[in-house]
Amino acid sequence: MATFLKSLLAAAIGVALGLTATWLAVERGYGFGAVSSGPWTGWPKTGSDGADPYARAVLARTGEVPLGLAEGLSFTARTDEAGAKLDPTCDYIVTGPIPPARYWTLTALTPRGLVIDNSAGRTGITSAEIVRAMDGTFAITLSRQARAGNWLPLGNTSDFVLLLRLYDTPLSSASSSIGATPMPRLRKERCA
Repeated sequence: MATFLKSLLAAAIGVALGLTATWLAVERGYGFGAVSSGPWTGWPKTGSDGADPYARAVLARTGEVPLGLAEGLSFTARTDEAGAKLDPTCDYIVTGPIPPARYWTLTALTPRGLVIDNSAGRTGITSAEIVRAMDGTFAITLSRQARAGNWLPLGNTSDFVLLLRLYDTPLSSASSSIGATPMPRLRKERCA
């Protein structure tokens, strides 16, 4: 009887640990195969047949439809370049370079992936509408208050993440080179 109770206790602990580990893996990203460059993290295999079971579980839970390998690649930033969590009461500057892509978008979202409501009604900025300097460089300001130039409003959210989508990029087919690719800088400017 004692052996049976010990076995039952060991099985219960194993199940609890397994479920906890799975929940943490699903809540904190798309499983394995993440590549990072500065504050940006991407999961290049998420939209492919090679997606791991944790990535598939996240996609099933959220209902998200990822970009396929031939379509492009997505990167998420949850921190600034110094490693501090993004704070919507602060202003941030995003400056190039953007990896090669036919088209790109930069969107501020809630950590759950929802669009942030703001009075400007603007949820993102794209490569087609970006205002560039004479030398081709650009800067995007993220702030709750309106700013001149390329401005992405943060609204009244308590938390946010940035999503950079690269469409029709050569990086999508060469995931081993993504970590070495220069990504945009994300610098905190000032806080309210």
